[in-house]
Amino acid sequence: MLPTDELLPIAVAADELGYASFAIADHVVDLETLATPYPYEADGSRRWDSSCEWPDPWVLVGALSAVTTRLTFYTSIYVAALRSPYQVAKSVGTAAVMSGGRVRLGVGAGWCREEFDLLGQDFGTRGKRTDEGLDLIRTLWTEEWASSDGPLYPTPRLTMRPRPATKVPILIGGMTDVALRRAARYDGWIGDVCSTEDAIGYAARLRDLRAESGVTEKADIVVALNDAVTPEQFAAAEAGGVTDAMTMPWLFYHGFKATLDQKIDGMERFARDVLRPLNG
Repeated sequence: MLPTDELLPIAVAADELGYASFAIADHVVDLETLATPYPYEADGSRRWDSSCEWPDPWVLVGALSAVTTRLTFYTSIYVAALRSPYQVAKSVGTAAVMSGGRVRLGVGAGWCREEFDLLGQDFGTRGKRTDEGLDLIRTLWTEEWASSDGPLYPTPRLTMRPRPATKVPILIGGMTDVALRRAARYDGWIGDVCSTEDAIGYAARLRDLRAESGVTEKADIVVALNDAVTPEQFAAAEAGGVTDAMTMPWLFYHGFKATLDQKIDGMERFARDVLRPLNG
């Protein structure tokens, strides 16, 4: 995660250099002490320290979309079940309108029990609330008058404006079979750091699950590849079904402690060395 004051210049550079998307992480708070282990590290420790900044994703999209013209934005990962689905629909829908449709909603069920407890949301029902909440959000975005008889979010007939003019793709995060099955019902999947071989395996599994459900549209497959450096290696991942590779391009040139100038330099060099050859 980057310092908040670096996000606008990095987004402007990404927009100018031909990068496709900008990934935005999400936590409301970062508690000092947790009993819940972080699920993406073997020892359960968090990948960040207390100095990490977590700007609100949809406020950030509004700011970034105002200084860019083609760059798209997605959350990796937004914990929708921490919030009311009405608020999620309002925030994401407004960001989609203000950005001219340059938004994808990446959603995960969430892993941090203490954050759920602090925000007054039940941790045990987060999966069910995610499913019902996403269905309601889609209805709020697409129907003039929306209602729902769902057990968790019963909704009287109402309208919500502004509504996105075009579809907001919903991508599901997580590495479990439950997450993949949920992703098969929506528009794509966001994974964690993995090898190209594993990413291609996840892509194949998602294709099978979508075929079982009769879904024929191509899904977005978003991962951070730990073994792709050259254009040929990224092309191999794309051929295997990966549509988006998350990366911090400056790491290849300047490492984790890069200054803002070094980060932009790394983005320029990665665009020259990888993006342009990859895109012909």
